[in-house]
Amino acid sequence: MQIAAVRAAIADAARTVTLPAGTRKLTATGYTPDSVTEPHFFTGEVAVDFDRTMGRGVDELEITCRVLVGRGDDRAAQAVLDALLSGAGPASLKAAIEAARGAPGEPALGGLAHDLRVERVQGYRWYEHAGVQYVGAELTIRVIGDGRT
Repeated sequence: MQIAAVRAAIADAARTVTLPAGTRKLTATGYTPDSVTEPHFFTGEVAVDFDRTMGRGVDELEITCRVLVGRGDDRAAQAVLDALLSGAGPASLKAAIEAARGAPGEPALGGLAHDLRVERVQGYRWYEHAGVQYVGAELTIRVIGDGRT
């Protein structure tokens, strides 16, 4: 799998969420940005398990992503974050990203991977990014794909 392409495709999928009325559109990057325009989703750390099958057949990525929401009004910001972290609904990052899995039997992320799954949300807290405070959380995404590409 090409890690940069996978990360970019996850960010593309995240951008498809529909946030509550009055909220800015979610921005998303397939890399850790120097600064963010909130609300912002980005792919962060990547852990790679090589050779999950023999002959370089399958590699597995664990990608830690972050979503950061401005704190102009902490209660409203947390309501937006809650919508993004929900398991379903128009603002759900899980639903938007897992929609990029494709139909049963089709490759995920437009052919970049065999499959993916948003596994967990953690670290719901205040984050400092480029000297600015945001309320945010981490999402863990597991991606499996061809280790030979």
